This record gives sequence, structure tokens and C-alpha cells, in this order.
Amino acid sequence: MIPLPLARVAEITSGALSGMADPRAVVRGPVVIDSRAVEPGSLFVAIKGDRVDGHDFAAEAIKAGAVAVLATRPVEVPAVIVTDIFAALAALGTAVAAALPAATAIGITGSAGKTTTKDLLARLTARMGPSIAPVGSFNNEIGHPLTVMKADHETRFLVLELSARYVGDIAHLARVAPPRIGVVLNVGTAHLGVFGGKEAIAQAKGELVEALPSDGVAVLNADDPLVRQMASRTTARVTYFGRGEDAAVRAEDVVVDERGRASFTLRTPSGAAHVALRLYGEHVVENALAAAAAAYELGLPVATIAEELSEAEPRSKWRMEVTESPDGVTVVNDAYNANPDSMRAAFHTLDVLGKGRRRFAVIAALRELGEESDELNEGVGRLAGASGLSGLVVAGPGAEPLLRGAFAAVEAAEQAAVEGLGAGGGPDHRQDPPIVHVADAEAAAAQVSAWLRPGDVLLVKGPRAMNLQRTAELVLGRATK
Repeated sequence: MIPLPLARVAEITSGALSGMADPRAVVRGPVVIDSRAVEPGSLFVAIKGDRVDGHDFAAEAIKAGAVAVLATRPVEVPAVIVTDIFAALAALGTAVAAALPAATAIGITGSAGKTTTKDLLARLTARMGPSIAPVGSFNNEIGHPLTVMKADHETRFLVLELSARYVGDIAHLARVAPPRIGVVLNVGTAHLGVFGGKEAIAQAKGELVEALPSDGVAVLNADDPLVRQMASRTTARVTYFGRGEDAAVRAEDVVVDERGRASFTLRTPSGAAHVALRLYGEHVVENALAAAAAAYELGLPVATIAEELSEAEPRSKWRMEVTESPDGVTVVNDAYNANPDSMRAAFHTLDVLGKGRRRFAVIAALRELGEESDELNEGVGRLAGASGLSGLVVAGPGAEPLLRGAFAAVEAAEQAAVEGLGAGGGPDHRQDPPIVHVADAEAAAAQVSAWLRPGDVLLVKGPRAMNLQRTAELVLGRATK
């Protein structure tokens, strides 16, 4: 972080010093919202949440070494009092970014794959100079400025995720650290209920390319029509990634191995190189291409890009984590979040990874899908029911459409088997998979553990609010019951 005297913090945030705060005291970072993460020289940001009020931990933060607390009401320790904590964070992030003219900000947005792409691109930019990127998915009005404030005068690249729950969110984040390169991955069904339709989602995601300067670069997915259309919304130069021949950076000859890991030829305008990903799922090819296209625009040679992509391991938790349990069960923990598109990708990976093995899944009802919620969840249920599973657990509330879809898929398979017999087929030895509804992540772990045997494969996938990562951890013996 760039060192900032408290007087300067107060000036930037339009705040007032309180609690005997020394205006000459210097914040050297990090800026944190968790008092347990305070280090000597920190600024502790007191955020009032639904369950916890950060102001209650102000004294604890100062005791741990914080220089002051950024707060919205007086606390009995040195503080900068502001009227709007989120506006204050944005102002601080903006000031830090403006003080780093040598740093290039790269923004990444899309309905799915932002974090994986960010992790890959951060690895690539690190080959060219000191880089800052968020941990996990720090991509909103809190995490975004906190990430920017980690930068200092040595920083050369800021690799940033930009998420949106409403139109205008990405434009706001882009003002904090104006991007010179903007990467748009896809327009899918995440937050469909909030936006009301995919066109509205595209409108929101396109705010990133609108924020680019005329000498910037928009890196767009050529395979997504709604993303391609964003080219008309920017004065920046446009380049495309994808699988088609019209993409400047593209994947050719994609092959997926028995572990669900893709390899391909990375083709660029200046040459090609072979990439063998260690990440799981064919859908990761899109993320790798997006990162490669941005890195190529920054001047990284294609051979170096391919080398780094091939060596990349998962960095962020609960995203296609593939782990072998002590008793030989393969657990695919993709429980960070879910939408219909990522569900399809996860079940496709399960199909590849579990070929010739018994497969099981734990899923939960998707949220924020609006008026189409029942229809889309029923579609996910049909997908699960038709995936050749040996057992399916549906956890949590709102499960009726999922269950309805799953049972309908099983019934359709039964009917197809009967018709096959009528056409002269042999006897039907297929056994219908059990489909069970349970209350929560713990119950899901108990149910599926009763089914699992060495050699089986388990997919755990659901919305973040269901905490299904705990199911995976319990199955793997990493969590206490």
C-alpha cells in the first residue's frame, strides 16, 4: 500500500479525525475489514453487517496494531469518521490507483469464470512485473477497493474482477481503478432474477468496455453473441478469443483426458504453442483463452503464456477442486457458487472424470433466477437425473423443481428402456438411482457417505448460501461433525 497519513485519509474520504487520532500517524497497510487480519500499520474498516458490527471490534483492532479505524460513528479509539463507509472505501481506492500511473489495470467480468480467469492472468502478468490480484472473489464495492489499496509504487499490474448485481455496479468499480484492458467472458444466467433477462445482464457486463479509454483494448469472447455485440459500445481496440477461426487468440484441437483436463493448441497472430491444463473441466479452456488474449496484448510471448497456463494449479477454494479421499473416493468440490450454466459444465466434467465408475452428486436449488426459477431449476434436475448417477442428494429449501426434474428424467429413461425391450432388446438390469432430499449440508454428507465406496466419484455443487463445501469437507474427513 502507498503510505497515507491519517490527515490525508480524512481528506480523501471527507472524514473527520476522532478519538485523539494523530493526523501525522501513517497508515502503511493493509486496509482490512476483519479485526483478526490487522497488522501493525493497518487501517481497520468497521462495517456494520446484518449479524456483526465492526465498530464493536474497534478497540481490538487498535490493540492489534491498527493505526486507526474507519468508522461511521465515534469509537473510543483513534478513528476517521465518515458518513458512508462504502463511498469512503471507493474514494481511498481511487486515490491509490490515481497515484500509480505506471500500473496497468485489467478488468475481468462475466457471468461465470471470473475468478479462474483472474487467477490465470495474475500468474501471467507476474512474469512481466509485480502484480496485485484479489484473493478469491473480492469483486464488489468492498473487495474491489481493498484489493486496489494493496498496490504500491512497485506494482505494474492490477488484475481485477468486477461483479454486478445491478446495472451501474461495474461502471462504479471501473471508476475506482480505470482499466486499460477489459475482458468479458460470457453472458449467462447468474443473477437472472435480479436483472430480469440476459439482455439486461449484457447491458451491465458491457459497462466494462464502455469504461475503456480509446487507446485501451477490449478482449471479448467471440463465441458468445451477446459479448461480441459489446464491440459497438467501446472506442477501444477490440480483439477476440474463442474457438472459431475468426478469434485472434483461439484454441485448436481441444482434447480432454480421462481426468477431465483439457489440452489444446493455443493459436495467436504471432504463432502457436501447446497447452496442457492441470485445471479440471473443458469449460476452463474459455478462461485460459481469455487470460492468454489479455497477456498477449500486454506483450507476453505465446510460448511463455502456454508454459504458465500449463503449470497453473487451482488458486481459489471450492472451484473444481478434485481430491482423493483416504478411502479412494474422488470428490469434486465445486461448491463456491452455481447457476444453470456452471451446473452443465460441472456435470459434463463429472461425466468425463467418472467414466466407468459409480457417480454421485449433491446439489441444491439455484437462487436469484426470478420468474424463470422453477423452470431453470427443473432443467437442472433433469440434467442431474439423466446423468447416469448412482445416487442424487438434493439439499436445502426450494428443492421441489429440482426433484421434479430429476424424477422426470428417470421416468423418461425407464420409458425408453421399456420401448427398447419392446423393440427386441435384452432384459433390463438397470437399477433406478436413489434421489433423496435432505435439509442441509451436514445431512447431505451423512446420506451420500452411506452410499460411497472406494473408486466412486462425487460432485458437490450448489449456491454459496447452502455451504455445500462443508459436505465435501465432511466426506473427505476435513471437517468435524
